[in-house]
Amino acid sequence: MANVEVKLVKSLIGSKKDQIATAHALGLRKIGDKAIQPDNAPTQGKIKKISHLIEVTKA
Repeated sequence: MANVEVKLVKSLIGSKKDQIATAHALGLRKIGDKAIQPDNAPTQGKIKKISHLIEVTKA
């Protein structure tokens, strides 16, 4: 199964509570945090929800 690497590049301060919860669900808490997630439909939905805060690369 393919994986994606997700990196938080913008602060969560001022974001909506559901966006903060989504970032935490992906394992992102501070700027610069990286997480490797499986490339599946639920993960893609989370990525889309906070796409303005993160960078995504294929891992």
